Amino acid sequence: MDKCSFCDRKRNEVKFLISGVSGFICDECTSRAYEIVLEENRTTNKSKFNIEKTKLKKPKEIKEFLDQYIVGQEQAKKILSVAVYNHYKRLSAGDTNPDEIEIEKSNIILVGETGTGKTLLAKTIAKMLDVPFTIVDATVLTEAGYVGEDIESLLTRLLQAADFNVEATEKGIVFIDEIDKIARKGDNPSITRDVSGEGVQQGLLKLLEGAVVAVPPKGGRKHPEQNMIQVNTKNILFIAGGAFDGIEKKIARRLNTQIVGFDKKAVDTIDKNNLLQYIAPQDLKSFGLIPEIIGRLPVLSFLNPLNKEVLRKILTEPKNSIIKQYIKLFEIDGIKLTIENKVLDYIVDKAIEFKTGARGLRAICEIIMTDAMFELPSMEINEFNLTLKYAKSKIDNTNIKNLKVA
Repeated sequence: MDKCSFCDRKRNEVKFLISGVSGFICDECTSRAYEIVLEENRTTNKSKFNIEKTKLKKPKEIKEFLDQYIVGQEQAKKILSVAVYNHYKRLSAGDTNPDEIEIEKSNIILVGETGTGKTLLAKTIAKMLDVPFTIVDATVLTEAGYVGEDIESLLTRLLQAADFNVEATEKGIVFIDEIDKIARKGDNPSITRDVSGEGVQQGLLKLLEGAVVAVPPKGGRKHPEQNMIQVNTKNILFIAGGAFDGIEKKIARRLNTQIVGFDKKAVDTIDKNNLLQYIAPQDLKSFGLIPEIIGRLPVLSFLNPLNKEVLRKILTEPKNSIIKQYIKLFEIDGIKLTIENKVLDYIVDKAIEFKTGARGLRAICEIIMTDAMFELPSMEINEFNLTLKYAKSKIDNTNIKNLKVA
């Protein structure tokens, strides 16, 4: 009778046997072997990332890569390209420093309205560099001892993204989203605990400036019986992003105080429709970020609000644009999708109306396309022309008001 060559159990004693050239292996031995291979890969620090072989591009080349995926935001892309280049140039220099000049990290903070591309910028940079990358929502972080996630949990996610390769983890990128949500409630230091605000900022300090941190490999709260992994954050690039809703008022107040008397010319030069371009570190402090955090995020950049022209380009021009994705999806089913230009303008107008930015474009497209994507694959047709009349009918028959931002 056939039996497993490893555990000697017969076919009727296991779920199934896999046959080989001169023997068999059962399902349980296969699972055990798989676990051993995984554990061996973890202990030998093997992963898909090879940081040493990653060729660092020059700032212009980095920006050219970003241009393929992101429309507009020229200033933000330029600042990000230089900061990332300097950060990884600093790593490639290693310890060879005869002048004993220590180059500090170029952690970055991006300020911009929702849907302007903060997360996409960070994702695209990580994709280009081929380094471990993770996104962490700052709103779930709390001080140690409170319900929520410890500060170190963001390193757990980076470690998991790096296949538990500590060396790759220590050269990865962490994007901290919604950092404006952990601003302290007032401009004055609190004498009581601010569980999800100032306390979290204090906890983030050691990670941003560089420290050896004990990281729980499985995440969650720390427990004494857990085997911790030591991770040095000295060379991890942190990119923080936030909408900082209402910070324009603080910028406007600061700009007005700088104008003495009735200097009408100075007032006229200020673009009141885009006050974010004048953002400065003191505005972040007024909003509620502590000075130490601002100092650890020295590269400050803003993202312009998206106008109709930019939103129209986002729909069709980037390498992975929304419309190109839909065309590809229909193409897989053997259907040629064509879209009227008026439909594209209509989608953009709706995104502006609902103030959802580039993120809202996809939601509106899904509402228009869902019925077609449901029905057409079962029909014997090879072409679908999306008209303005069809698009309007789908929007009108949907409770799209839920998308609207107050």
